[in-house]
Amino acid sequence: MRQAGEPTCSCATALVLAVIGTTGCQQDKPTPTASSASAAPAVSASVAAVRSAPPPPKPWTCPSDMVLVPEKLCVDRYEAHLVDKPTGKKLSPYYPVRKNYGWYVKARKKESADLLDAGKSGQASSMPFPALPGFQYKGGLQPQAIAKAGVTPNAYVNYHVAKRSCEAVGKRLCAHAEWTLACKGEGKTKHPYGDDYKQGQCNVFRERHPGNALYGNASVGMLDPRMNRVRSSRGPLLRKTGTTKTCASRWGDDAIYDMVGNLDEWIDDPKGTFVGGFYARSTKNGCEAKVSAHVPGYQDYSTGVRCCADAKR
Repeated sequence: MRQAGEPTCSCATALVLAVIGTTGCQQDKPTPTASSASAAPAVSASVAAVRSAPPPPKPWTCPSDMVLVPEKLCVDRYEAHLVDKPTGKKLSPYYPVRKNYGWYVKARKKESADLLDAGKSGQASSMPFPALPGFQYKGGLQPQAIAKAGVTPNAYVNYHVAKRSCEAVGKRLCAHAEWTLACKGEGKTKHPYGDDYKQGQCNVFRERHPGNALYGNASVGMLDPRMNRVRSSRGPLLRKTGTTKTCASRWGDDAIYDMVGNLDEWIDDPKGTFVGGFYARSTKNGCEAKVSAHVPGYQDYSTGVRCCADAKR
């Protein structure tokens, strides 16, 4: 008796096959049912769909010194200090970027002497000018904007230097809308910490003005390199980057520091606009603080820079 699965072949058939050169008999093949016949194309189509489906997109990412502001914007975590690209050396945060410093330093000292001779009185009579590094004094600088914690950010920056410094590291100045979005954080609040102003949360509206300290007058000495070296009973007026922990614009597990206060920050407006306020500005407008009364070439002890960039996958 033939067992299931054995070839079905009679003796006569075997003889015929031998004559025509065929060596064996074919096994019976199961007859496909209607359900199996229809399932096969469906499975094939599913496999093909899986194989042809595009991979999930990679997440947007930023350089390590920047914070991702969803979903495609990167913003410097800290206000920038400037570094000379050819030498890698830090530029003094108390002097502007210039082609020539000889006459500039003399002009600042003469201005200070004239103010004191005119009856202005204060710490300017005894506080020495900060040292200017020799390599910087020679000029010919190529500034780069570097965002790093725990350093004194560069002031005396104009729009042109701010723009050039960001571009030198593959970044750019922030558009006004981008800057404001980043400043308000995930909570979209008026201040980095909330909607209501709280004195001391950010380094703004301080108890002392450096002009008053140096000369007894807040409207003079705007380019004096000693302005940001003035201290109050609460410490230095201009603070090192990231030290005001309560002034943090939160984004996920990360944060951007000092977008309000410390230094005003230039944004991408060729007509000249800086935002955020600086340590002695009498403002409670938080992320909405803006000054657009100066030309792009304007600079003083209050103006600094922070960069933006497009996120990449």
